[in-house]
Amino acid sequence: MTQRALIYSEATPQWYDATRAREILSAYNSGAGSGQPADAFLACSVVPAGTGSYRDFSYIAPDLPEYESANCVACMECVQNCPDSAIWGKVITQDAREKSLGFFAEEGDQELITSQLVQTTKFWKTYEKKKGKGSDASGGAWFGIFIDPTKCKGCGECVTACGSHNALKMIKKTPVNLPAYFTLWEFYKKAPETPEMYINPKLKVDIMLRDSANQYVGGAGSCMGCGETSVLRQFLAMTQTKIGNKYGIVANTGCNTVYGSTYPYNPFRAPWVNSLFENAATVAMGIRSHWDQVGKQDHQIWVIGGDGSMLDIGFQALSRMLTSGMNIKALVLDTQVYSNTGGQTSTATYIGQDAKMSVHGTHVKGKWERRKEIANIAMMHPHVFVAQTVGPMINHFYRCIEQALEFDGPALINVYTTCQPEHQVADDRSCERAILAVESRAFPVFIYDPEGGPTLASRLSLQGNPSMRRDWHVKKDANGVEKTFDFIEFARGEGRFKKNFDAEGNPSDVLMLSQKDRQLNWRLLQELARVQNEDQIEELERNG
Repeated sequence: MTQRALIYSEATPQWYDATRAREILSAYNSGAGSGQPADAFLACSVVPAGTGSYRDFSYIAPDLPEYESANCVACMECVQNCPDSAIWGKVITQDAREKSLGFFAEEGDQELITSQLVQTTKFWKTYEKKKGKGSDASGGAWFGIFIDPTKCKGCGECVTACGSHNALKMIKKTPVNLPAYFTLWEFYKKAPETPEMYINPKLKVDIMLRDSANQYVGGAGSCMGCGETSVLRQFLAMTQTKIGNKYGIVANTGCNTVYGSTYPYNPFRAPWVNSLFENAATVAMGIRSHWDQVGKQDHQIWVIGGDGSMLDIGFQALSRMLTSGMNIKALVLDTQVYSNTGGQTSTATYIGQDAKMSVHGTHVKGKWERRKEIANIAMMHPHVFVAQTVGPMINHFYRCIEQALEFDGPALINVYTTCQPEHQVADDRSCERAILAVESRAFPVFIYDPEGGPTLASRLSLQGNPSMRRDWHVKKDANGVEKTFDFIEFARGEGRFKKNFDAEGNPSDVLMLSQKDRQLNWRLLQELARVQNEDQIEELERNG
C-alpha cells in the first residue's frame, strides 16, 4: 500500500489504508461474506485495533434496554457488567448540557434527550452542597445512561445488574423506537467527557466514566451475555487507569481469541498477540525479556486464557512463568469447561458436571474428578501475588487488578466467568451466577499478597466472602425466608447439573460429593488464613 492515512476508530490510532479499511468494513456491515478480498494486514494475520467499533448489531438484536432516568442512582452497575461495551454513563455540567443540546434542532429531540438526564444524589445534591464552601466543585451536574444500539446484543445483563433500582427494562426493538436510540447515542458522543472533578478516585466503579476506560470497544463475536467479556472490559479499564497505554496482551487460544478477532473486527484497543493453546505464558516471558532489554521496564504484559489453556495443557508453561519471578500478570477466565471447542470438561470442572468427555449416564454421572484449584496452587509458588475474584464484586475485582499491577513480580488473577451455553443458564444471568458462585463456596474469593507478612495467614485475606466463619452462607430470600446458599443451591440454577437432581429436586450422591469437595476447599482456605470455622468447631464438639 503506497498511500496510507491515520484513522481513529474510537480506539487506539493505527496506521492503515483508510480507503481500503472503509471498503472492507462497509462490505461486512452490509452483509458481505468471506468472499471479500484480503488486505495486506490480514495477509500478516493482523487486525487493526478497535475496528470492532464499526460493527453494527442494530439490525440483529431483537431487544434493547429502556432507561428510566427517574429511578437511576448512578451506581454504574449496568455499565460495569455490560459484556459488549454497549451502555455508558456520563456526567454533564449544566453549561455542557445546554451547548450539547444545541446540536439537535429536530422537533422532539431536545425533549427526548432532556428526559434521559437526571439529578442524582451522587452527582447533583452532593456537589451542590460543596458549592461555595471552599471546594473547587462548580456545583451539581446531570447524569445519564446511554445505549449504543450498534453494539447492544439485547442480552439483558444490564437489567439484571440494575436490580431493584428498576432504572432499566428490556423492550422490543421497533422501527419506531430505534431512531430515538441513535439520537441519544449521538448526544452522548457530542457531549464533552465527564469532567475529572466528578470522578471520585475512591469509587473504583467510576473509572468507567472516563472515555479512556473503553479499552474493549465492543463489536466482538461473543455470545449474548458472555461472562468473559465483562471481565475483560473491567480488567482493561483498570490497567489503562493505572499505567496508561503502556501494556500489551498475550492470549492463549480460546473463546477470547475467536470473538476478539472475527475479521475484520477487533474489539481491543490494546495491542495483543495470539499464540498456541499451551504456550502464551512462555511467549509473554520472551516479550518481557525483550522489553526489559530495550528499557521498557515500565510496560506491563498480561497473559490471558481460559481454565483449559491455563490449568490443563498450558499449566507447565504457566507454572514456569510464575516461578521465573518475571514481572508478568496472568488472568484466568475460569468457566470450568472448554467453551471454544464445544464444552468438554477441564480439570477446573466440578464433580457431577455434565459435559462432553464426561457425559452423565447410567453408571457415570458426569465429571468424577475433583476440581483443580489454580489459585491455591499458584500460592505455593515463590513470591507470587494471587487473587481469586469475580467481576460483579466490583470493588474486590478492581482491588485485585490494581494490587497485581503494583506488585513487582508475577501475579495470577483467577476469575469465575459464566459461560451461558455450557453452564446452561439464561443470557442475562452472568453477574447473578458469579455472585452466587461466591456465596455458595463454589468459587470463594481471596487475595494472597506475599508481601503482606511473614506467615501465610498474614498474606491471605478472605475478605469479601459472606458468613466467613461458617461453612455455608445463610441469607433471606426474596420472600424474607432464611435460606442456606450451599453448593447444591448453586447447582440448582445451572443446567449442567440438572441430571443430578431427581423429579422431586433431590440431589444425587455424586452432587453431594461435589458439595463436600467445595466444603473441604473452603475449610482449607479458612485454615490457611487462620479463620476459625464455627460450624467445624461445633462438629468436633458433637463428635467428642
